[in-house]
Amino acid sequence: MKKIKKITNWIVLRKKKVFFWVKKKNLSELKNWHITTNKIYHQSKKFFQVVGVRINSNFHKNKSWDQPLIFQNEIGILGILRRKNKGSFQYLMQAKMEPGNVNRLQLSPTVQATRSNFTRIHSGKRVKYLNFFKNLKKKQILVSAVQSEQGSRYLFKFNKNIIINVSGNIKSDPNYIWLTKYEIGKLIKKNNVLNMDSISVLSCAIKKNIYDLPENDFSKIKYWFYNLKKKYFIKRKIIPLSKIKNWKFDKKSIFHKSKKHFSIIGVKVQADSREVNEWEQPIIQEKKLGLSGFITKNVNSTYHYLVSFSLKPGLKYPGLSCTVRTSNLKDCLINHNHTDLMKHYLKKYFIYNTNGIIKYSKIHSDEGGRFFHSQNKYVVVQIDKNERIKINDNYIWMSHNQVLHFIKKGIFNIDARLLFACFNMKNIL
Repeated sequence: MKKIKKITNWIVLRKKKVFFWVKKKNLSELKNWHITTNKIYHQSKKFFQVVGVRINSNFHKNKSWDQPLIFQNEIGILGILRRKNKGSFQYLMQAKMEPGNVNRLQLSPTVQATRSNFTRIHSGKRVKYLNFFKNLKKKQILVSAVQSEQGSRYLFKFNKNIIINVSGNIKSDPNYIWLTKYEIGKLIKKNNVLNMDSISVLSCAIKKNIYDLPENDFSKIKYWFYNLKKKYFIKRKIIPLSKIKNWKFDKKSIFHKSKKHFSIIGVKVQADSREVNEWEQPIIQEKKLGLSGFITKNVNSTYHYLVSFSLKPGLKYPGLSCTVRTSNLKDCLINHNHTDLMKHYLKKYFIYNTNGIIKYSKIHSDEGGRFFHSQNKYVVVQIDKNERIKINDNYIWMSHNQVLHFIKKGIFNIDARLLFACFNMKNIL
């Protein structure tokens, strides 16, 4: 534990050493941003936009609704350097300040940058360590997968999640630290230390189990998924922000008239540790603590996860998710958009937990560059293998190795990937 204490002390020191200041600001007053009735966009026409979207679906209880989404039509890089040192692997992590972080600083990947950032649209400093991720040789790449971001807040947003092996003496910047697998495994058991992007990258690097005897074989899972893709649809259409139903768009912010959902606000940021020293931007502000939860069981000495079929407004294709997902844990049982079965799961296993053993429960933040003080509780509950749990056609049991297979295929959404990684972090490559 001395090593972990040393790392947490180092994080505290970096907070003190680095200047970082954030202030909320009206959307209409944001410097270098155009606020129009159609959309919000940067004067460079790069970075991201905020657009209105009209959604129709036969999957959700609410068949039609409007909402704003962040549109960023570029693939960013979330990259981690890995080296072998004294017989163990180490990962280079960055102590990064983000305007939306609840605790200002969290540990991010070695490189966490949108295309607009690493092509220096902002005319700022170069992204450190970016050169390691250019002109890669195949033997260097440990993990490389294009993964989706939050499909309920982004429109068609993907990032390349990559881990590469490096050798030789690599000088680490004062804001970077080499961490072992053991240390990362300990830090994931603390609230809001590893940021969302770090956990996402590491979710692609979980080891397979040598012994894995699944309840359902791949052919059954694929048949199940294929049938649901045929059964359900989701359609979306970009519309002017001024036309989105049940949302108010004024000079200060964009918010839902019920005041139950997220809002979009503006912030002004000053920093001495980023590529630019000052900037302003729109950012999503969530209302309440969210929850991502897996129900698990151990059958045939194999961990199984209760997986759900998922359709998100901001994702082009159907996907897979965890057992339960809500953006508002406090009011989830009275949310009319949640199915009765999901409310049953939430109430029985995650809120009152009348059945099951809590195997993991911690709070982690959404990425602080786009989300302001947005936090989610990540919970894994294990039930007895003989418990007769309610289930319908939208759910299926998958083994550890099967979940890994579909993560690497980019089919699991970010909520499920993060939760799976949190629970299995001690088994990263």
